[in-house]
Amino acid sequence: MATEKPGAVEQHTIYQIPHDQRHGTFRDLFTIWFGSNIMMLTIVTGALATTVFKLDFMSSILAIAIGNFVGAIFMALHAAQGPQLGVPQMVQTRGQFGSMGAVLVVAIVIVMYVGFLASNIVLGGQSLHTIMPGVNQDVLITLIAVISVVATIFGHDLIHAYARFLTIASGGALLLTFVWMVFIHGLPAGVMAMNGYTLAGFCSMISVGALWQIAYAPYVSDYTRYMPHDTGAKPAFWASYWGCSLGSIFPMILGALLGLVAANGDPVGGLTTFTGAAAVPIIIIFSVGIAGTNAMNLYCGVLSTITLLHTFVPSWKAGAMARMVTAIIISIIGLGIALFAAGNFLTNYTNFILLLLYVLVPWTAINLVDFYLVRHGDYDVDAFFTAEGGVYGRFNKAAIACYIFGILIQLPFVDTTMYTGPIANMLGGVDISWIVGLVTVSPIYYLLARRTVTAVAANPAE
Repeated sequence: MATEKPGAVEQHTIYQIPHDQRHGTFRDLFTIWFGSNIMMLTIVTGALATTVFKLDFMSSILAIAIGNFVGAIFMALHAAQGPQLGVPQMVQTRGQFGSMGAVLVVAIVIVMYVGFLASNIVLGGQSLHTIMPGVNQDVLITLIAVISVVATIFGHDLIHAYARFLTIASGGALLLTFVWMVFIHGLPAGVMAMNGYTLAGFCSMISVGALWQIAYAPYVSDYTRYMPHDTGAKPAFWASYWGCSLGSIFPMILGALLGLVAANGDPVGGLTTFTGAAAVPIIIIFSVGIAGTNAMNLYCGVLSTITLLHTFVPSWKAGAMARMVTAIIISIIGLGIALFAAGNFLTNYTNFILLLLYVLVPWTAINLVDFYLVRHGDYDVDAFFTAEGGVYGRFNKAAIACYIFGILIQLPFVDTTMYTGPIANMLGGVDISWIVGLVTVSPIYYLLARRTVTAVAANPAE
């Protein structure tokens, strides 16, 4: 059995990890998700509850908890796919959509990674700027981008080691922040009476919490594919579930509180104001956390980009150098977006995560139904890397049709600043589109996929 080598440059990219190079335990799955979530972007996401959706603090806590606990179910179900198949999540998606059919999904996921990369770069730079106002903010944004790309170049083992450090450092900083705000600085009188409950706001924040978790679904196998093949599905599920849900809920609650008490609802500035003398180490730790999480975004974005390019050049054998060059290119793109969007960050970010909600839900439904209910984890991994897709073909029409249907069926239930569907209007602005997407796509795809698999089994030569 291989051992972890965080100081060595990872040599593997998108290809199956050999069994004799597998390493790690389910505890690594807890720390990778817990440590990476305690950062400024999670705090800002929690602040949406009180700044955008205008909820009171107790309603915010409940909505944040419900959304994350529900969404984490779908995120954690992907955890068993990495040890079972040994390939990144987007490579495994070829088993549902076909070698060419997966291109659309992979391309959308790459956009997601770049979006989160840019968001994190902005927040990292803005956070550092609150404690170093004499340094140009663009310089600090660039610094976060550079740290992120260095970690990505070293790859999988260093990112896992970084997450173990962040579990302790960021967890301690989060605890210190709560203690300092409540017992040392003190909260304003009547903070619990600020804002109020609205059904639309409550459901919207549940959706944000659920999306936060579902948005991690394309990441999961990228960080479990090195796990030993016999890693149990249940330990992998629960370690990922509790790591990601708890690592998200607590900083989101902090964000909701900061959204209430900070000037102009600015959680980044409020964090500096309400932590006083402790602000410098807290901000530095959270900013380092952003760089660590950004390395995760960039690493997955690189694997997905290589997967996309491999689709069109299947003879290409991408190695460590390809990963390095791709990481640098994507980080430059993310940095450019970050520098452009920094001035209007919160509005851009809100619209971005709502967009993700509608395109990731049908994918995760199709992927999980296929893995657990249709094929029971039994895939021909070699076929993933062939031009014709082997038994999965170039296009799986059933999966593609269900994916497009899953996006379209959500539209009447959508409630955003850009578009509100007729049913969402009838419901008073309550957005339940993600629930509709899950409950409609899952059974339809199951029935269509079972028919296809049965037909192939009956006629294996075709």
